[in-house]
Amino acid sequence: MASVVIIEDDQRIRELMARVLADKGYEVSGAATALDGLQRIVGLSPDVVVLDMGLPDLDGAELLKMIRAVTDVPVIVATARSEDRDVIRTLNAGADDYLVKPFSVEQLEARLRAVLRRSTAEASTTAIVVGDLRVDPGSRVASLNDATLQLSPKEFDLLVYLAERAGVVVSKKQLMAEVWRQPYGGSEKTVDVHISWLRKKLGESAAEPGYIETVFGVGIKLVDPT
Repeated sequence: MASVVIIEDDQRIRELMARVLADKGYEVSGAATALDGLQRIVGLSPDVVVLDMGLPDLDGAELLKMIRAVTDVPVIVATARSEDRDVIRTLNAGADDYLVKPFSVEQLEARLRAVLRRSTAEASTTAIVVGDLRVDPGSRVASLNDATLQLSPKEFDLLVYLAERAGVVVSKKQLMAEVWRQPYGGSEKTVDVHISWLRKKLGESAAEPGYIETVFGVGIKLVDPT
């Protein structure tokens, strides 16, 4: 199971998260200060970090910059700061996800699974093939009938997410949380627009679907149209 470093100055919260995650099989290390947390990250090379922003010795935003200077480990920010500007600034600074307190440990564990799936996909060198569509997460190249598709970074991320779950219906809320990394909300119109763009580049449309099928009232899925 994955290893987690929790950087949280509230002992009760830190110990609760550590106990529940350990019970689920995670290898957990906790730190009450930014500097201790950074030392643990460097020394342990964890699979994911849970970071509180209100730390006693250093603001979490500064610690995030320090973490990003030494590693690309996925970071889930868990904080009481809920203003949009804080969320946007933190995600732009390199956080992979953002949780606003209070939250359940079950919700945190779901976010852990999500960022771990993303980091595994990004590190993968195995191409995904669905019909005549080939998606290579490692090289970030997608092709249809051996012709390279000209996709924006977010279109490619969306295609990878759907290809990894070929045949499985995913909701727009899932896509906002795991592709756009906005689990706290956001306009689902963004998803609609990117799906429309992706369909166009795949040579299809909502009226005449091919690889991307809409399941009305539920979500969308990627299928082999042949």
